[in-house]
Amino acid sequence: MVKVLLMDAKECTGCMQCEMACSYQTEGAFNPVKSRIKVFEFKEQSLFVPYTCTQCDEAWCMKVCPVDAISVNDETGAKIVSDDVCVGCKVCTIACPFGTINYNADTGKVLKCDLCGGEPACVKICPTTALSFVEADKAGMGKMREWAAKTDASLQT
Repeated sequence: MVKVLLMDAKECTGCMQCEMACSYQTEGAFNPVKSRIKVFEFKEQSLFVPYTCTQCDEAWCMKVCPVDAISVNDETGAKIVSDDVCVGCKVCTIACPFGTINYNADTGKVLKCDLCGGEPACVKICPTTALSFVEADKAGMGKMREWAAKTDASLQT
């Protein structure tokens, strides 16, 4: 069963441990600049929002790559960038509608979440439930339950 990475901003404390775990797992260094997950801070709302590649079914990054450097990992469903093939043209960074592919100036290649081969380091380190790795068919269940509870409450008034 394919799993997806869920991000719940309501649970994020802004500790940035996910960024550190990601950069260490993927780059061997604690450097949030090289993390494939980013935590955005919205000071006015006192809100932190973790965000990374959502592994789109119709992955525009993969479709526009002129050298076919992005492929699908059959086990995880993650869109993987092959550093051996990537020429650093950055077309995928432009095509991504969510801005979750970044250019690494040190290597001349792009960085994007690869789900850590099916065991995301960001999920393992998250001290809250802001990040979870769940079966794809169960990904929307929490939101559906939340909506059902709101609907049920409004019907009872």
